[in-house]
This record gives sequence, structure tokens and C-alpha cells, in this order.
Amino acid sequence: MNKNICLQILICLLLTSCFTNKKTLVVTTENKTFEVVLDSTDLFDTSRNRKVPVVIYKPKSDHQIEKQKVVIFSHGYYQNKGNSNTKYSYLTNFLASKGYFVASIQHELPTDSLIPKTGIPQIVRMPFWKRGADNILFVINELKKSNPNLDFKHITLIGHSNGADMTALFSQKYPKTADKIITLDNRRMALPRTNHPKVYSLRSSDLPADEGVLPTEDEKKKFGIKIIRLPNTIHNNMDDHATNEQRKEINDYIFTFLNE
Repeated sequence: MNKNICLQILICLLLTSCFTNKKTLVVTTENKTFEVVLDSTDLFDTSRNRKVPVVIYKPKSDHQIEKQKVVIFSHGYYQNKGNSNTKYSYLTNFLASKGYFVASIQHELPTDSLIPKTGIPQIVRMPFWKRGADNILFVINELKKSNPNLDFKHITLIGHSNGADMTALFSQKYPKTADKIITLDNRRMALPRTNHPKVYSLRSSDLPADEGVLPTEDEKKKFGIKIIRLPNTIHNNMDDHATNEQRKEINDYIFTFLNE
């Protein structure tokens, strides 16, 4: 009897040791390419009584990714058409395949007013940019609740055209939230002149930015802002209309920015 009791005690001690020493398995993203998983969800901001659709692009992994970084993507303007947040799949899928957690926000709803075609853009479009900035902040806060293990200290915001204007505004309204912003041809809202967040911008070959939107040479040196012109890519070819060559160039630049 005493022998059996000793054996049972030994087994219990071994099991306890296994459980107490169990650690969450983590993987790193360095030099890895992941299969991408998509998930669509409609978040709801009760404070604004507004639905905020989001598509999540994330790497498929059996284990937690160590210090997984977050990218928030904001699409260009498509006259309130649905699924606008899926029109940059070449970029969002690429980033997710490299280990990033990508949330692509649908900023306009079918019931929203259309952006005015006349008037001073910085005035008539400002309410739309502010709403976009509020969408971004709301989605970040919701992700903190649903995915607390993500690295929210190094959030990157990426946007194209009107979504890039939202991104530029967000970084000025909430300067401590994002670590980096990358704009694809923001043309109306001025880029922030700041060391933090770090500022990068890819520029099209055909459409100029309004005066004061881009930093001067002195400002670029002072704040470390990087402005890259794409001589073979027009403004409207920065979404999924891009050729394979254009997609590769944009992906390569953005991945370089993310790793700096």
C-alpha cells in the first residue's frame, strides 16, 4: 500500500511540474512566409452609432507570433461602394504573409453623403477625414480588446489617396498612437512634420500634391521623412489595378519602411 501511495505522489509531482513549466509556443516572422487567413467583421461604434466594417488579413500559424505588429490600412475613395477595403489585396495579403496583422477598414457606407466635388478640399473634405481618423482609432481600441497579445507599441498606418489624407490627419490628431505612417499619394492633407511617428510617402508619376502637403528638402532632413517617387506608377494604379511590376515595387518599398 505504501509503495502504491508513493508511486501516485510521484506521478502527481511530475504532472504538476509539466503544467507549471508549460510555456506558450511562439514563432518569429524573420525570413518566413505564411499562408494568409481572411476574416470579415462588422464592428459597431456605439458612441457614434456607426458600423465599421473591417477585413482582417493575418498569417496562419499554429503558435503565437512573437511581437506581432499591426498595420491599419485605409483605402482610397470609391464613391461609397462596399468592399472598398478589399481593393488593395496585393498589399494587404503580402504584409500578412510576412507576419503582420493587417486590419483594412471600410471607411464609407452606402448611406453616407458623397464627398463634394467643388470647394476647397482641405475644408469640404475635412469632416470625412475626421470620420476616417475616428474609425482608425476605434478599430485600434477594439483590436486591443480582442487581440491583446499584438504589439500595439509599433502600429503602422498605411493609406492611399483619400485614405492617405485620413492617415496624415490621424497622426496629427493622435500623435502618440502610431509608430509609423506610410501614405500612398496623399494629395490634400499635409504630412506631419515630426520625428514620431516616422513618416514615409510613395508618390505617383501623374498627380501632384497641393502646396504645403509635402515637406521641403530641409524638413525632410530635419525630421527624417522619406518621400519616394514612382516614375512608372500613376495614382489610380496603386490599388489592385497595379501591374505585377508595380505591385512588387510598392510592396518592396513598404516592407523596407516597416523594417527600418
